[in-house]
Amino acid sequence: MIMKRCIIIILSMVSIVSYAQQSDTLFNSANNDFKQGDFQEATAKYEKILDQGYESSELYFNLANAYYKQNVVAKAILNYERALQLKPNDQDIKYNLELANRLVVDKIEVLPVFFLTAWIRGVKNIFSSDRWAIISIISFIVSLFFISMYLFTRSVGVKKLSFWIAFIVFVVTVISFIFSYQQKQKLMASNTAIIINPSVTVKSSPDASGNDLFVLHEGTKVWLEDKISDWNEIKLSDGSKGWIKTEEFEVI
Repeated sequence: MIMKRCIIIILSMVSIVSYAQQSDTLFNSANNDFKQGDFQEATAKYEKILDQGYESSELYFNLANAYYKQNVVAKAILNYERALQLKPNDQDIKYNLELANRLVVDKIEVLPVFFLTAWIRGVKNIFSSDRWAIISIISFIVSLFFISMYLFTRSVGVKKLSFWIAFIVFVVTVISFIFSYQQKQKLMASNTAIIINPSVTVKSSPDASGNDLFVLHEGTKVWLEDKISDWNEIKLSDGSKGWIKTEEFEVI
């Protein structure tokens, strides 16, 4: 019985390694297609890797570039946004996303944000959730070290220094943990989306007979507020709200 379980585990590990190798081979092949200008073939291969359950910022970034080269603006923006979620401070992703957004028809104003809130968001986006978690763990261990020094040393000067260093590092631990949690929640929330259809009429209510409020075009980013059947309430960066069907957008 034990031998049978071991064989199953070994076969599972071999299967996982095999799939990973196949994905790497397919990824490299897609990259070569992109370099040779065969953007459709590259796109198909990148999408196939995603269908296999693998994802990374590099994969989404390359897929977005392939769509951008084909002038498929909405899909390009969608995948740049997905790449940015995994690497929130990557300058190449930000730059290419900005280029793609310039092709979007809708120019929607962004509501002003309090400078302190904007600064905190900027700091939080320096690292991903996993990176903040690592910083939190390391700083916690360091704080324990200085707490130990504070408890066991006899020197008054060393005690004071150890206390304040432990306090500061512990604050870093808490902040890093909060940032890690918030970044993880952002990934899990799935409350942002990109309009995929060429044009979408936003309704005043979740019904085809609702009043027409305004029209959105492909590539526009929206926030998902509520859902009733196959209708979703959306919010724009300027605060405008309305209802559209699920088939008209794709979640980031």
